[in-house]
Amino acid sequence: MTSEVFIDVGPKQIHIALTEDKKLAEYQEEGLSESFSVGNIYLAKVRKLMPGLNAAFVNVGHEKDAFIHYLDLGSNFASYAKYLKQIFSDKKNLFPHSKAQVLPPLPKDGSVQTTLQQGQEILVQIVKEPISTKGPRLTCEITFPGRFLVLIPFENKVNVSTKIKASAERNRLKAIVSSIKPENCGVIVRTVAEGKKASELDQEMKILCRRWEDTLRNVQKAKELPVQVYEESGRAVGLLRDLFSPAFENIYVNEERTYQEIKDYVTLIAPERADCVKHYKGQLPIFDNFDITRQIKSSFGKTVSYKHGAYLIIEHTEALHVVDVNSGNRAQNKDNDQEANALDVNLGAADELARQLRLRDMGGIIIVDFIDMKRAEDRETLYQRMCEDMKNDRAKHNILPLTKFGLMQITRQRIRPAQEVDVEEVCPTCHGQGKIKSSLLFTKVLDGKIGFLVNKLGVSRFTLHVHPYVDAYIKQGLWSLYRKWQMKYGFGVKVIPSQKLALLQYEFYDANGAEIDLKEEIEIR
Repeated sequence: MTSEVFIDVGPKQIHIALTEDKKLAEYQEEGLSESFSVGNIYLAKVRKLMPGLNAAFVNVGHEKDAFIHYLDLGSNFASYAKYLKQIFSDKKNLFPHSKAQVLPPLPKDGSVQTTLQQGQEILVQIVKEPISTKGPRLTCEITFPGRFLVLIPFENKVNVSTKIKASAERNRLKAIVSSIKPENCGVIVRTVAEGKKASELDQEMKILCRRWEDTLRNVQKAKELPVQVYEESGRAVGLLRDLFSPAFENIYVNEERTYQEIKDYVTLIAPERADCVKHYKGQLPIFDNFDITRQIKSSFGKTVSYKHGAYLIIEHTEALHVVDVNSGNRAQNKDNDQEANALDVNLGAADELARQLRLRDMGGIIIVDFIDMKRAEDRETLYQRMCEDMKNDRAKHNILPLTKFGLMQITRQRIRPAQEVDVEEVCPTCHGQGKIKSSLLFTKVLDGKIGFLVNKLGVSRFTLHVHPYVDAYIKQGLWSLYRKWQMKYGFGVKVIPSQKLALLQYEFYDANGAEIDLKEEIEIR
């Protein structure tokens, strides 16, 4: 199986798509202004203690206060609290972390009232993004994850991933990491570190230690709270850090700065694969060029079709996700009985559902209503198929066998809101009112907009994005409308087809890729 990553960096959002054998497997989109990402570290203040919950609410700058439970303070909270006081006592010289005093661990049956005080300054890390009406979830057990290692300040243990089975390799990695780790720091050796050289591990250890030191210096400089003192790698780099493997055939990026950032990262962790990072410079939008837009539009929404006319209906509630399996107008195989056809539809549903869970990043409780099957061996076959399909899912999950009502219960780790993509299109001309100007006048509207840009605003170089059907109409013939516009307004005028746009929708972009807003709502009387 080959994997490819496509990164579309827009003016306001970044979109990341991962394909496996050309089929969309994961998709993420994030606003470029988003700051509450998992892994970010804040110096914050305790807002309110909740003795009944044995927890506290903390102000990290979000509209909803973040939540931290007593057990999330971590066993080394007392060491952190004392070290913060030492940092604040001297704003010029950073007290070395290697010389910090390690205090006895917090008792597991302790109380938040005796540990925290209202208004106290604490160092926290986000472990779950704001979801619905809830604020971020926090921890005081700070970690700095890398490709091979995870650095944990104020720990002293070296733990090796249990997925590394060979005892000789486990002992080798433990010996290497124990010799290179700094004082007062623990390390988790990740599975991908198996077989790596000491020089590679040492190089990453130095990078992680530098991040921790930079975080401490930002804490030392902090003036007004709350303040972000460490920003986790961007979504693009973060995805690659967890997923990168030699199976990546290509990584395409359409923006220069992000391309360079990813190129540097891949060069650091896998120099021999640096050539797979490529800067996409085509005229078509990157997702359109690689057939990602079509797959996104067909994979999201309430109804998702899969093989032979069968389909899934996916509903989301506050508490859980509900999935219903339907055979639809699927043709029955005359050579098979009803039970065999039901099993075939259910197996196809399991394959598609496993993909949908990753694609939408659905978390929490998922209830799946499969087509009823009477034979116990068929139900066991379906259960094993679902478990096999979920093996590639990085999120922690648990799958239970079918109940007597034909329901399967799945729990999946949720650290951010489920990915929802609105695939329905609102008319860009009437804005949902149901009345539009004559479509025959559409090209005249565009001509007027272009004239306004060139003659009134003095913008001579820009790109007009339109629906592919409109693009074909504008460019048809030797003496096309497109050619007339170029002769009239200059050759800085470019027209590009975009599959994400509705039929009579259009967007203007300047030479730097920033959108020029020339849309106008019509008044419906």
